[in-house]
Amino acid sequence: MVKIERTSAAPASLAIEKAKQSGTYRGDDVMRQLKADFHGKCYLCEIDELQSVEIEHLKAHHNGADRDRMFDWNNLFYSCAHCNGVKNRAEYEETILDCCQVDPEEYLSQQLVDGHVQVKALQPEGEKTAQLVTECFERANTGIRVVECQTRVDALQKTMNALFRSLNSYRKRPTPRTLRALRGMLSRSYKFAGFTRAYVREHLEDYPQLEECVSLG
Repeated sequence: MVKIERTSAAPASLAIEKAKQSGTYRGDDVMRQLKADFHGKCYLCEIDELQSVEIEHLKAHHNGADRDRMFDWNNLFYSCAHCNGVKNRAEYEETILDCCQVDPEEYLSQQLVDGHVQVKALQPEGEKTAQLVTECFERANTGIRVVECQTRVDALQKTMNALFRSLNSYRKRPTPRTLRALRGMLSRSYKFAGFTRAYVREHLEDYPQLEECVSLG
């Protein structure tokens, strides 16, 4: 999970649909803007090229009982169906960090260790978010989730391996080309950026030139 810069103006359809008895918050303009703002990534697991896209409410609207939350632009998040399903529990209703308001990297340590995702809270406010993000990769409590979790872990491992190769190339021969490649992989718009950025941040003694690429705030 990384910081997202949400477009401040709400898509026009939200106000129009909210006024209807059976309006929808899934208008084309909403979907397009969320995809652009969230860089086409699920805000929780950060996988890209989503096969099943959903609009997730950070704070529950309880099946439309709270219409303000249901149509609140600042409460809508770009998510994959897998992570939306994992989050759909009462303990996560009011406890997850808003990545459009705060920088999750200040609250979370996100790592891949021996093929398993480990997300730890750096501050108490991040505890439930750390638990949720870990579960998005590791909650293999059904056959379907075993496959979906492993798909995400495999994609993350592939990304981390590519990062390691690029870092190795940069150490051997620090050229502008290798630096550009690393800057791209450390951008918040890149898939699994919460993990790639955390790794480099924890190894800055080896890559001091990359400090500006992984700065917080």
